[in-house]
Amino acid sequence: MVTGQVRAFVRRHPAVRHATRQLRIRLPRRLGGLDPARVPPRVRRFSLMLPRRADGPAGGPDELRISVPGDLSIPARLHRYGLAGYRPDALACFLAALETVRPGAVLDVGANVGVYAALAAARSGRDVYAFEPCPQAARAARAIAADNGLRMEVVDLALSNHTGSARLHLSATSDATNSLTPGFRPEVGRIPVRVGQLSHWREEAGAAPAIIKIDTGSTEPDVVAGGLEVLRRFRPWVLCEVLPGRGIGDRLTALLDPLDYHWYRLDGPPPHAPRPSITDGPGRRGRMWLFAPSPAPDRLWTRARQWREALDRCR
Repeated sequence: MVTGQVRAFVRRHPAVRHATRQLRIRLPRRLGGLDPARVPPRVRRFSLMLPRRADGPAGGPDELRISVPGDLSIPARLHRYGLAGYRPDALACFLAALETVRPGAVLDVGANVGVYAALAAARSGRDVYAFEPCPQAARAARAIAADNGLRMEVVDLALSNHTGSARLHLSATSDATNSLTPGFRPEVGRIPVRVGQLSHWREEAGAAPAIIKIDTGSTEPDVVAGGLEVLRRFRPWVLCEVLPGRGIGDRLTALLDPLDYHWYRLDGPPPHAPRPSITDGPGRRGRMWLFAPSPAPDRLWTRARQWREALDRCR
C-alpha cells in the first residue's frame, strides 16, 4: 500500500516525477536505472497538423501548438504519428458529424487532453465541453485550448450514473486508461474526483447536446444511464468506445434499444453497415461505435470518406 501511495504521489506531481527520473538515469540498470534515451522530456512541445476536407470550409487553424507534460501518453502518440495514427476512422466520422448533424453542443466525455474537443473547436462554431476528472490531463487540455485560442470549456467531472464523489484509479500502464472501475488496469494509486450525471449537468449548464463522444475506461454504460433523459429529449449522435470481454455492448444495447437508436461499428473505411446489436468484438482493444438517433444518411459517410483522406495526410 505504501509503495502504491508513493507511486501515486510521484504520478500526480510532474516536478517530483522529473526529479525521480533524473536520479534514476544516473543509476546502473541492475539497480533500477533508466535508459536516458527512453525518458520522455519534461515538457513535450510540437505542432500538430490538422485536417482539412477537400472543398470544405477554410476557417480555423492549420495546426495546433502543443506544450504539455512530456510523459502524457496521448500527446506522445500524436507527436510520433500525428492524427493519422490516432483512431482515424472514429475521427473521420466525428468530423463528418460536426458538419451534418443538427446545431448543438459537442461533449467530449473522458476527454484526456481533449483531442476530440480541440478538433470540434477548431473545425466548427459549436459550443464544446471536455469532461476530464484527472487533474493533470485536464490542465493539459486547458493549456492546449488557451495556447491555440480554442473556444472549449474543460469540466473537471467524471460523468456516471450517480452524483457525489468516487475514486479514480490511476492506471500503471497508461494515463489514457484511468478508470472509475476497480481492477480495470493495474494501478499506481487512486485520487478522489467529483462525479455527476449528464442529465443533471445539462440542466445546470443549459446546453443542448448534438454530438457526444464517450471513452471512459469501461464505464460508458454508466455515462449513458446517467444521460438517458438527454438522449430522449435531444437525440444526440454518440461516438462511444466498446471494450471487449466486459459485457459493455450488451448493457449499451439494453439502454439504447428502447430509444430507437441505430448503431454502427467504426472499423475500416466508410460507409458502415448498421448492426443488429452492439457487440464487444474480438481482440483486446476497444472499438468506437456510432450510435445514431436515425439511420445515418449517405452524406455522412461521404464526408467521413473525405475526412479520412484528409486525416491520412496528417502524419
